[in-house]
Amino acid sequence: MSATYPAGEGELPGRIMSGEMAEQPAMLRRILDEGAPAIRAVAAEIAARKPRFVLLTARGTSDNAALYAKYLIEIRLGLPCGLASMSTTTAYGAKPDLKDVLVVTVSQSGGSPDLVASTRAAREAGAVTLAVTNNPDSPLAAVSEYHIDILAGPEKALPATKTYTASLLSLYLFVEGLRGGDGAAAAVLPELAEAILGRRDEVRSLASRYRFAERMVITSRGYGYPTAKEAALKLMETSYIPALSYSGADLLHGPLAMVDNISPVIAVVTDGRGGEALQPVLDRLRGRGADLFVVGPKAQVEAASAGFVLPTAGVAEEVQPILEILPLQMLAYEVTIARGQDPDAPRALAKVTETH
Repeated sequence: MSATYPAGEGELPGRIMSGEMAEQPAMLRRILDEGAPAIRAVAAEIAARKPRFVLLTARGTSDNAALYAKYLIEIRLGLPCGLASMSTTTAYGAKPDLKDVLVVTVSQSGGSPDLVASTRAAREAGAVTLAVTNNPDSPLAAVSEYHIDILAGPEKALPATKTYTASLLSLYLFVEGLRGGDGAAAAVLPELAEAILGRRDEVRSLASRYRFAERMVITSRGYGYPTAKEAALKLMETSYIPALSYSGADLLHGPLAMVDNISPVIAVVTDGRGGEALQPVLDRLRGRGADLFVVGPKAQVEAASAGFVLPTAGVAEEVQPILEILPLQMLAYEVTIARGQDPDAPRALAKVTETH
């Protein structure tokens, strides 16, 4: 089966993003076949140094990938893990004691000055530094002690798609390497990703529901929460629809009041403990008459007003986010096309964002 987001669609709007989405099954296979040994080697060296704490540093889409890694590290390794505030060192000049701390910086380009500066400062403060990038020749890779190449290949569309899923898989394999695992749960991903991307017509019909949406709410819990945040980012940067992402627990603490039967709510329901924890939120949303769109198992989709069934039966919960984001990437693409815009070139954005 081949994905139906082909790389050669003439000069149609969105053809670059479309082609890059289509590359994801082959890219996942490449990481598993060619990248995994190098990732395991890096993980083994870092594990031998026994880091006591992990800090993750990133921006934008990579920040959502880092959040996924935070869940992996805390759940799979039992290590405390935090998301770094780069401005504490780059703007305020703070000098924390980072001896025996692993600092992982995730960046597609590896070129943003604040990521490079904060990583350099972390290394000077005694941290073990690891860069996870799509560019082994980047400034970030140069200042880091270790580097993982996510092997996504050139990404030309401004909205990141394949670099996001490549980052997730690379981070999963790295964390599994730290615990001495083989990452076997990821072996099913390329075939399942190809099947999901082959359902383009299904997503296009769903997208017509949201062409005129004025705002959207996206929610999940556990491993699915980074997916909710990344889906919101994709919708905002491509279609310009304000999309608010919340943990299901946080949604109940106030923001639920804005939910009505007009503004769509997308729920990412991971097949596992995260989905179980989200169930009370789904019940409350249905009770409020929300226009609920579910990405998840068949039973959850059937209980909603719309949705996309994920083939997650028997798939380990910790790797499901690599599949969950795919229909939401397609949704962002199709909604943008339906609104007469070009998802390849969102206004006011650049591929490398240089923050300081």
